[in-house]
Formats: sequence, C-alpha cells, structure tokens
Amino acid sequence: MNTDSLKLTVYFGERDRAGGRFLADALSELYARHGVKTSLVMRGVEGFGVKHHLHTDRLLSLSEDLPLVSVAVDARDRIEAILTELRELEFDGLVTLERARLLGAAADPRSQSGDPLGATKVTVYVGRYDRVGGRLGYQAVVDLFHRRGLDGATVLLGVDGTAHGARRRARFFGANSGVPLMVMGVGDEASADAALPELSELLSQPLVTLERVRVCKRDGRVLGRPHELPGADESGMGIWQKLMVHAPEQAQADGHPLHGALIRKLRSSGAAGVTTLRGIWGYSGDQRPHGDSFWQLRRRVPTLTVVVDTPERIQDWFDVIDPLTASTGLVTSEIVPAYRATGPGIVRGGLRLARPRP
Repeated sequence: MNTDSLKLTVYFGERDRAGGRFLADALSELYARHGVKTSLVMRGVEGFGVKHHLHTDRLLSLSEDLPLVSVAVDARDRIEAILTELRELEFDGLVTLERARLLGAAADPRSQSGDPLGATKVTVYVGRYDRVGGRLGYQAVVDLFHRRGLDGATVLLGVDGTAHGARRRARFFGANSGVPLMVMGVGDEASADAALPELSELLSQPLVTLERVRVCKRDGRVLGRPHELPGADESGMGIWQKLMVHAPEQAQADGHPLHGALIRKLRSSGAAGVTTLRGIWGYSGDQRPHGDSFWQLRRRVPTLTVVVDTPERIQDWFDVIDPLTASTGLVTSEIVPAYRATGPGIVRGGLRLARPRP
C-alpha cells in the first residue's frame, strides 16, 4: 500500500462533549466504525484554544480539562466519509485536514520538494508494547532515525485509537500492548528516504506517513522563516499554517520551562491556539535517544508544542518563538490546507482542501 491520504486532526478539551458523550469517545467510536487505518487520542499537558482558557497539568494549577489531540489517517475517500458525520457533531475546537502519504510494506521514497529548507516528517504508528528483536518497537524506530541522521524524533503516547481498522483502548487493568502511539521523526529528505527501507524490514505491519515540512530553526540557529502564503488559494479557500517546536522538557526560557513560556507568551500575544504534548522517548540534535528512567531525579523527555493559525499571524508567532528558542529546539513549519475553528459565537473556515502555492 502506498496511498495519497488525508490526516484529520481535532484539538479540543478533555471534558468536551458531543451527543451526550465525551468527544474523545465519540471520535474514537466514529473512527472504529469506519475502520480507519490508524488513529489515536493523545493527552496534552498544557494549552489553549479559541476560548483562550489555559489548561495545564501543573500541580499548583491542576486542570480537570486538559487539552486533547485526536489524529486519524487513511485514504482520502474514507476520511471524507468521516467528515460527513463529523460535521454533525456539535463541539468547540479546531479541526484541520492535511495531505499525507500513507505507506505500508513497500515504503518507497517520495520525490524531492526542491525547497532548500525542505524536510520530511516521518510518522510511524506502532503499539505501546510492540517489540522488535527483544526491545520496544518505538525505541528501535527512534534508534533508526538517530542512526540515519534525522534532526529529531518524539514518541507520543495514545490513550485510545485504531490500528489497521480495529479499536485499541487503554484500560486501567490490562497490558495495553496494542494501544497505539506515534513516533514522529523530522529530517532532511535524503536521510528520511534512506530510513524507509529499514522501517519496512524492522516492522512486520508498518503504518507510516510522510509529510513535507520546512525546518526553520535547529538548535537555536535560524535556517529560514515559514513559507509566506496568502490567506486563501485562487478559488478563495482558506489556508492556515502550523508551527511545531520540538524540545527537551528540561529546556528553559527566561527562567521557566520552555513549553510553558511559549504557551504564555503566545496566549498573551493573541495566538488562536497552542497545545503542548509530552513525549515518552526521543531526541533532538546531537542528543542520544532518551526518556524517563526510574533512577532519574529529573524528567528527560521530549515535548512538542503545536501552533496553528493564519499565514499572516504565523509569521508573527515565529517572531515570538525565535527568542525563546535561542539555544535549543527544532522549529518546523507546515501548510494546513483545510481548517475549521469553532467556539462561542465563532465559526471560521471549512473542511474543503485548498491548493496553496508556496
């Protein structure tokens, strides 16, 4: 399988409801009913959306409504069938559609973009406790990315989702071995292409997506700005953009944790929405792959902070992020060809794909 696909992402709150159920359950049930190839729900640690309510898991300001992110990837026709039902669910939050290439056993390289700052985001979906050669599968994938010279990788844990069309949900009592997680790696196009054949050999049933990104900063050094895009394509369909900041949780900015400083500065500056996810394993730059261990006094896990907004405002938010990431982090930019943002009295965008020309 080597399919041009769509990635459907929903950003919302843990306590948000739709049709008398928690929205997280409603989405996972929807994806399972349609047999979505791969999906997962991830719990964020801090963030805000169009309502601008700050959600955080910090001990002194514990929220009962943490941010959640739901991701589903499959062939275009299946995702479009899901959108018909998704539009009937009444909820506030941000929904985005992005183009992706879904790979199966034959993980062939994709054509080069021609962008001197162009990179590939390789996302691998595996079970939480899947093993490869006696070790955890996600660690084996991260080691492969590191060996092949990708700029960074982050493992994000799911609490619910589907794998090859079947629902896999975390339970309090149980091994939860099949609950999906994602391994997200970012590197130059040549390094990513070199890793693909080994992924096919490493995993028995690989689910891999490829997406084009632009690397704007690496380890404090500015390589280039996000693409300058119009707010709509030639037909008038709206375009948004996404910035991602990959950084260690222990990274600091202005004497505070970097991800917290990013969220507070972006919120006070008027960004539409920001979410931080905490990984369980990964690396960036020259670091060795790492995660939590029982003997550590301080956490050594990666974080991923996601900003989604209009192209004009994304340029402003890059200027906010730049000084805060003066010495660490990987900052990437992506095009979001379809979005829908809803809140109290707010409806923006739609879910038809635009065709931007960077």
